[in-house]
Formats: sequence, C-alpha cells, structure tokens
Amino acid sequence: MTNSKQARPLDGWRILVPRGGPWGDGVAASLRAQGAVPVVAPLINFAPTTDQAALDVAFARLAAGEYDWLTVTSATTVDVMFAQRAEVPRTTRIAAVGETTAAALQAVGYDVALVPERDNSAEGMAQQLIGLETEPRRILSLRSEIAKPVLSVLLRDAGHDVDSVVAYRTVGVPVTERIKRDVENGRINAILITSGSVAAQVREQFPEIPDETLLAAIGPRTASDAGKAGLPITVIADHQTVDALIEAVSSFTLPHAADEHSS
Repeated sequence: MTNSKQARPLDGWRILVPRGGPWGDGVAASLRAQGAVPVVAPLINFAPTTDQAALDVAFARLAAGEYDWLTVTSATTVDVMFAQRAEVPRTTRIAAVGETTAAALQAVGYDVALVPERDNSAEGMAQQLIGLETEPRRILSLRSEIAKPVLSVLLRDAGHDVDSVVAYRTVGVPVTERIKRDVENGRINAILITSGSVAAQVREQFPEIPDETLLAAIGPRTASDAGKAGLPITVIADHQTVDALIEAVSSFTLPHAADEHSS
C-alpha cells in the first residue's frame, strides 16, 4: 500500500475542475493518474460575441493574408477559431500568451511562432512582439469581451496597426446543488482556480468555503485576480500549466488525513 501511496500523491483527494470540454477531460485524466477523484463542474463557459459581423470580417481578412501577426490570449479563443474554421495563412504568425494557449492551438492544427519566455501575460506578449518587430506590422488581436485591451494599447503605442476584435463573451454556469453542498461541507478538498473569471464564479457560487479547502491558482496573475475577488489562495503554481498546478496541490497533505492516520 505504501508504494502505491507514494506513486499516487493525491490518493483520497476530491478536486474541483472548473472547466468542462476537452480541457476539463484532460485535467480530470491527469488528476486520476495521481490518485485523485476529479469533480468536473464547469463554472464558466463562452457565449458568442454580440458583434459576430466584426468577427466574421476579421476572420475573412485573416484568411486573405492581411495580417502579419495574430495574437491569442486564451484557450477559449482557440475553441472559437476552431468552431468557426478560422484559416490562418502561412504568412501570418501566431503569438500565444502561454503554454496552455499554445498547446490548445497546436492541438487543432495551428502553428505557434511565439510564446512569451518569462511573463505569460498580455504585457509580456506585447513586450516580446515589440522587441521582435521593429517595423510597423498589421496585427489581429482576438480577445474576450471582459478582457482589458492592454495588448492592443501597448502594440499601438509602439507603432503597430492593430485590429482588436471580441471573439467571445465569458458567462457563469451555475453548479448543481449537490456540488455546492459538497464544497460547503468540505467534501471537496481542493479547487483549481485557472483564471480571474473562474475566481469570480467560485466567490459568487460558494460563499462559504471551509478554511481547510485548498485553493490553487495557476499563476501570479490569477492569484492576484482571486485576491481582488476576495478568495484566499493557498498555493500558486510555479508555471502556468495544468501539470504545475496539480504538482502544487500534490505537495500538500490531504486535509484531515492526519486525524485518520495518526501514526
């Protein structure tokens, strides 16, 4: 028993996965491999943009080769691109904000030319692009409705021609009463916080989270957004990847485990 316990550091843990779809399935599989019981409870989903015409025009220009760069700041944007069969010609290079977004792009057949080396944020991506491109370029920036246009502003200030287009809206998804009860009763041992919008939904949908429930943020920016939403983050992943997030959780002892195994 001891060996399997060492091999599976999350034995006995019940962990809430806040997004569904292929992403949620992948995270659930990784958690199971570590011995945990994943509870997939999508807290956010994406809804169509309120200005589909603008997005259609942007995708047509993209396919026609009018852009030097396409910037993608979330895996959800990739879902929208894939659903709408967005065509990215070889003459257009794609910049992804981080490894998760880059992996999502590659999974559906898009090539990624740039991922920020250090700062996986809109600012980090802008600084790297500005350093790389000294001549003015035409750039398409796809974003969520709630995202601040930080990237577009920085790129425009550096002399680039940027079309900033809303690709989707983020909407909250109410969880079942059972999951709400399980969180409030402490039956869920950890909650993965993967974005600011997830943090806002966790705060809103679970007003009473027990102190011993571990709240794990995927990176410093998400932790900061969670703090603003009033969520006390327990641990922050070293890298903005799901593997690093799961590893951060596995470094903790299962709450109450000491009471059950007082050896």
